[in-house]
Amino acid sequence: MECESQETCQKIILTILAFGGKVNSMNIKRSLLFLLPLCTSFLCSGQEKAIDTVYIFDNQMKRVKLFHTVNTLTPQDVEKNSTNLSELLRFQSAVYIKENGRGAVSSPSFRGTGANHTAFVWNGININSSFLGQGDINNISLFGYDQIDIKSGGGSVIYGSSAMGGSIHLNNDLSFNRGFNASIYSEYGSFDTYNNFAKISFSDDKLSFKISGNHSISRNDYKVEEENDYINRNGQYYNTGFNVGISYKILPHQTVSWQSQFFDSSQHYPIFIENGNKTKYETQSTRSLLSWDINTYKLSNSFKAAYTEENFQYFGVYNAPKTSGATGKNYILKNDFNYFILPKLNVNIITEFQVNKGEGYDTGIDKVSRNVGGLAGLIRYFATDDLRFEAGIKKEFVEDISSPLLFSFSGKWNTSKWYRLGVSLSRNFRFPTFNELYWQPGGNLDLKSETSIQADMDHEFQLGRIRLTLSPYYMNISDYISWLPTANGYWSPFNTHKVESYGLESQLHFNQKFNDHLFKFNFGYTYSRSINKENDMQMMYVPLHKAVGNIDYQYSFFRVYVQGMYNGLTYTTSDEKRSDALDPYFVLNAGTSVTLLKKYTLGFKVNNITNAIYKTVAYYPLPIRNYSISATINF
Repeated sequence: MECESQETCQKIILTILAFGGKVNSMNIKRSLLFLLPLCTSFLCSGQEKAIDTVYIFDNQMKRVKLFHTVNTLTPQDVEKNSTNLSELLRFQSAVYIKENGRGAVSSPSFRGTGANHTAFVWNGININSSFLGQGDINNISLFGYDQIDIKSGGGSVIYGSSAMGGSIHLNNDLSFNRGFNASIYSEYGSFDTYNNFAKISFSDDKLSFKISGNHSISRNDYKVEEENDYINRNGQYYNTGFNVGISYKILPHQTVSWQSQFFDSSQHYPIFIENGNKTKYETQSTRSLLSWDINTYKLSNSFKAAYTEENFQYFGVYNAPKTSGATGKNYILKNDFNYFILPKLNVNIITEFQVNKGEGYDTGIDKVSRNVGGLAGLIRYFATDDLRFEAGIKKEFVEDISSPLLFSFSGKWNTSKWYRLGVSLSRNFRFPTFNELYWQPGGNLDLKSETSIQADMDHEFQLGRIRLTLSPYYMNISDYISWLPTANGYWSPFNTHKVESYGLESQLHFNQKFNDHLFKFNFGYTYSRSINKENDMQMMYVPLHKAVGNIDYQYSFFRVYVQGMYNGLTYTTSDEKRSDALDPYFVLNAGTSVTLLKKYTLGFKVNNITNAIYKTVAYYPLPIRNYSISATINF
């Protein structure tokens, strides 16, 4: 390739520099100084090769899957649990979901950790809130992704702060040479619930374009008479999402791609009495990502510039002006350089720089800003076709906060046709959030980052079409951040104690196709012991046992599925008080669909068939038996 392409590279960098000038221009420009020569060298080296027919924004995920077990959910899986992301994760993953009533505030727990120990990653970009350090699951769109990947275990070397217990990856891809495709999905369910989703895509050999939108709304006034005549008063919600993605091959081995998501939602908080004070919470989020990718015979590079924004407003009286609110803005530059020094030896360097800004309205936060930089290096060695290793190290530079040196080591060995062994050891972290540092009164500028050392293994057994994976794990978290009352009458966060977590995750898969018959079976069981080392008791809202199962059968145009979820005893207090604990429960769902003329699909679902009474948070039961019908048209 001719080095005249340096001029093209420089123009792109300068365009991003102009964008960065709106934020903290000196910091961003300094970060790009070392990216410019790297970028220029990529254009002048290596043999060209054709780009894959599918472009995936999160280019690290395929490497992660070489060493770790990842549970992948498809759009077809999403349709089974189409109420919200909480329901999908509850019934189709090992994650425990703590939901304050259907559609309300919701948070995850991986392997006995807290909500802010889970990283939500949108197309390779960590999108956890700068204020809370976590993701509110029901304020993250369920629709519009091409796959949702769920990874247990640490991942801070690649995905940054909060990737301690696990990570949830919301991924989009863009396919080439697929022509025009479109689909419409519409569902109506109990409690006046409507879910609608539409998608259009077009691609040829150079251009790929995809746009989608969804709207969900529900009166959500379900009743659970067996639970003290509970009525989900003031529980209505709505959310609207819009996604657009474009990828263009500027050269046979280069693409420029753009992906954006816009989301708007409103949640009314349930009240327990008819004349109680009705409140609500509204949020709007924007995520936009520009990616320039180069692939040659030995080398690949992905340079990303991203902007994410979160806005939220709390209404102390639902029909009055907002009581409080905040806006968070993040400006992100990230470069992922991957090079095969030898056919079996690969080096991967990841650099990242962020400017995080926050501004509150009638809250404890005024105007705050911080810079975050990161440098990570990974080496992968493919000793044989059946044996591979990966070692990584990372240093985060967080303004005014000390952060530890992170590391990771993984190995995968296919010992035989029937047994595979994987091992992993890592150090991960979470740095304090805006609320923990700057909330007034109460913010604590002396907080240290939480850190964890963890080890896990994957024992994978294969017998024909049956695959069993057993994954024991151990994790030790230091400098755990907790909010505690002070002598001054307000609460403040402190580095308080250590948490020790250990357990087992297991998955059993079976897939068989014969003639027009297709049968799938997936079962997962998780044992989670998470101990507060101050009192040697189980952490709150961490069930010891959880199991999920999904059975699918399809014959030609007919499909039926059954799914179940068991959740064991769950303590809601730090002293393991049995009378306040959530009782074990088992929930069973089923659905069926018929496809006509290969384009039209009609579906019917029954959720909670046995009318189980269950809660994931104290005082807020989830719905008993409910129904939905759906229709899908593919063009």
